[in-house]
Amino acid sequence: MNFPLYIAKRYLRSKSSNNAINFITIIAAVGVILGAASLFIVLSGFSGLKDFSLQFSTIIDPDLKAVPASGKSFILTDNQFEKLQALEEVASYSKIIEERVILAYDDKNFPAFIKGVDENYNRVNAIDSVIIQGSWLRPNTDQMVAGWGISNHLSLGVLDYGKSVTIYVPKPGTGQITSTKSAFNSIQCINVGLFDINETLNETYVYADLEMSRELLSYEKHELSAIEFKLSPNADEDAVKPLLQHILGDNIIIKNRIQLNDALYKMLNTENLAVYLIFTLVLIIALFNVIGSIIMMILDKKKTLSTLYKLGASVKDIRRIFFYQGSLMSVFGGMAGLILGLIIVAIQQAFSLVMITPSLPYPVAITISNIIVVMLTISVLGIIASKIASVRISKSLIESI
Repeated sequence: MNFPLYIAKRYLRSKSSNNAINFITIIAAVGVILGAASLFIVLSGFSGLKDFSLQFSTIIDPDLKAVPASGKSFILTDNQFEKLQALEEVASYSKIIEERVILAYDDKNFPAFIKGVDENYNRVNAIDSVIIQGSWLRPNTDQMVAGWGISNHLSLGVLDYGKSVTIYVPKPGTGQITSTKSAFNSIQCINVGLFDINETLNETYVYADLEMSRELLSYEKHELSAIEFKLSPNADEDAVKPLLQHILGDNIIIKNRIQLNDALYKMLNTENLAVYLIFTLVLIIALFNVIGSIIMMILDKKKTLSTLYKLGASVKDIRRIFFYQGSLMSVFGGMAGLILGLIIVAIQQAFSLVMITPSLPYPVAITISNIIVVMLTISVLGIIASKIASVRISKSLIESI
């Protein structure tokens, strides 16, 4: 039987004859519980905000995307396209042409990016789900679909066949510019729909037909800016990337969703780390109460400790008693705080008690990683606090009674 652990459990359950020590112990336990609950709630709230932020960008992000390692475009052969078509792990893929352009409509100009897509694009990305007015464009037409922000800047409507949108792009090459016609390629488009994803994308992109975009940019046959892939349901991303790399060649980079949004992921992860460190500091402050509680318990039990020492218990064993007591208080307090945090987060998910706007509840998410982080943090800090308090016991302290 572990003698120090047995005594520690007894001390943890029993009350002291000194009410002040009981009060300090209760405060220490409540501090640990509330600290653990607060850390879990904050991490769950941040996880919810992270998921909420990423869901808008990932709507139009493919599972994998092939982009040129250098330059703006690359050329693939018919043989390479046949190999892509034969891959069972790829459910569908879409050819992309993308470039910066100038939009002109009703005496207004606005810089944007044109994204030329083929007929498979809405099979790769759920673009239909973000069309708020009009419809998605039909292939091999002069139609386009603009972002909500671009529509506001240009006062652009939907299906206005009396007014077309002119898309300009500088002509490649060098030479003297004598007129707008000699400096720019242009096409006329009819806007047939508006999409709403997020503020940045809404003010950045217009979608158009792939072949029309190829003509505008004077691209060669099979010259593309990117290829976007939708993987089969059971496909392993890590296994598919080398296959695509082998087919497309070393001059192509294959990126997944995280790599496509690496700046956003880095920002969110940095903010998450900062929030975690701040609330860990709060936990450290709360665990000072545990140190104080253990030291007060040591002073209160001096006579008992002297008796144990005379019966044969070593100073190390007596230290372990209070080390175990503080560790158990921290672990059980952390578990209680975690349960409290889980209940609060579940209530928010079920009943939306906290609202950002009248129609938008504050997003929260319960993840295994957050549960593990909270328990590890409270356990490690509790063990350190218990160690700091227990080393106050010395042979001279015990023999001074």
